[in-house]
Amino acid sequence: MRFWATIIAILAVMGCGAEPTLETADTGAWEAAACNTDASLRGLSVVNDQVAWASGSGGTFVRTADGGLTWSAGTISGAESLDLRDVHGWSAYRATVISAGHPGKVFLTEDAGRHWAEVYSNETEGIFFNSMAFWDMHHGIAVGDPLDGRFLLIRTDDGGRTWAELPFENRPEALPNEANFAASGTCLAVAEENLVWFGTGGPAARVFRSVDRGNSWQVSETPLRFGEASQGVFGVLFLNPSQGIIVGGDYLDEPNATANVAFTRDGGETWSPVEPGPAGFRECVTTMGLDPNRLMTVGPSGSDVSIDGGLSWQPVESEGRMHAADFSPEGNLGVAVGAEGLVAVWRR
Repeated sequence: MRFWATIIAILAVMGCGAEPTLETADTGAWEAAACNTDASLRGLSVVNDQVAWASGSGGTFVRTADGGLTWSAGTISGAESLDLRDVHGWSAYRATVISAGHPGKVFLTEDAGRHWAEVYSNETEGIFFNSMAFWDMHHGIAVGDPLDGRFLLIRTDDGGRTWAELPFENRPEALPNEANFAASGTCLAVAEENLVWFGTGGPAARVFRSVDRGNSWQVSETPLRFGEASQGVFGVLFLNPSQGIIVGGDYLDEPNATANVAFTRDGGETWSPVEPGPAGFRECVTTMGLDPNRLMTVGPSGSDVSIDGGLSWQPVESEGRMHAADFSPEGNLGVAVGAEGLVAVWRR
């Protein structure tokens, strides 16, 4: 089996073999939904087939509890000036959001958004959180741009109720002007009990990886575009401890599909480009359910589907400028969010 997987991967990268048609990739389509907000939405968490949370500018959060049929939008009191770039939901009642920019804050609700508790705040100049992820119900991690030359990381061991910064000496060193992207809240990924990865951009498009929840780090170069502040790794997805996909490109050159996706089969030690990749700059990549080979990637210029684990891509029609997408574990509810209050549901 490993032999044939390797052959398929090589053929795909070389552009050989039969190319999946849109019909074989997926028979669904994005349909816009009403959510009563014009906020820019970038954070997204689809909990199950019924529940999803989204977050965005102006302290906005959006929620559905009926499989995407209806959506409610609200604003976190005291967070009206904050851009909530990532959200993680546990249920229809419990979720946590994290803000990008200054100040850096984390909020938690346990009553479906009626009340939010501020559980972390950081007023340090230059603070900018980008993404968070959870290994399980209790343990999570968030990454921010470098402070004093090292990437800021915070962790929780009690389901987001309290957060602590990793000691400075345990934070990985950044290159001058290297940073993360908060475009979709997905530049960070976790797996199993202890594995974590995050992507960067600017002077290099790199992926940092840790096998001990961030206490120590290694880093690898990737073939994605880099060199400008607008270029690098925007979305990170790991299907298992070995197999991962990254997407990105240049957010100032949205139609350009050059060097915008790569894959790893060794846990992020090495990365190989996919040519051709998605049809433009992409900010997020996610699985579409139980089949790890069915993937969706989205960006402001469009969305694409893969049925072979990211080795080939087919564009699908989008419903506006999408920033993030996510699917329930079973794949029965897919959601995308984006600019001007965009919420779209994947209908089969």
